[in-house]
Amino acid sequence: MNGQGLVLPFDAVRRRALGGGGLVLSAAGVALLGGRDALAAGSAAAEADLRVLNSALGAELEAIAAYRVGAESGLLTKDVLPVALAFQGHHKEHADALAATVRKLGGQAVEPKAKYAFPVDRLKNQADVLRFAAGLEKGAVSAYLGAVPLFADRALAQVAASILGDEAMHWAVLRHALGEPPVPAAFMS
Repeated sequence: MNGQGLVLPFDAVRRRALGGGGLVLSAAGVALLGGRDALAAGSAAAEADLRVLNSALGAELEAIAAYRVGAESGLLTKDVLPVALAFQGHHKEHADALAATVRKLGGQAVEPKAKYAFPVDRLKNQADVLRFAAGLEKGAVSAYLGAVPLFADRALAQVAASILGDEAMHWAVLRHALGEPPVPAAFMS
């Protein structure tokens, strides 16, 4: 434990979490962008998939902004800041892939909001920032869990499931850093 009650060695957890995750995401991004022309433009199924994709894109853009707030807060230690920036990078990769897919399917990708309502007044120390990020990651896991079965195009569902896995790893690493059990239950709900 360090002075803020965080369980370390965080570097070891970070290396394991980040080690293979990039390869899975890169493959998912390629799959997402690789030839989803099978969806007929304007069909009800394609329109529904576009709505789900844009909803996911909006959440990813919010996560990018949230990690920016955490990184710029000055509250993260030199051991934790690179992890936050890596997770932000994952969200940027997700957002780029989702936006490109929306455009490829003939839709208009949502843009980031001008301002997000983050609880910055309650972020007083590193643990507060990590709890905030963990809450967003848990919300992302739940959102993708709900979105996966909604896709008419099963290839899009598979990619969303891959992103869900990345969000779950983020949540587990953040929980571990807070000294909480990284995986609190056998099932997500």
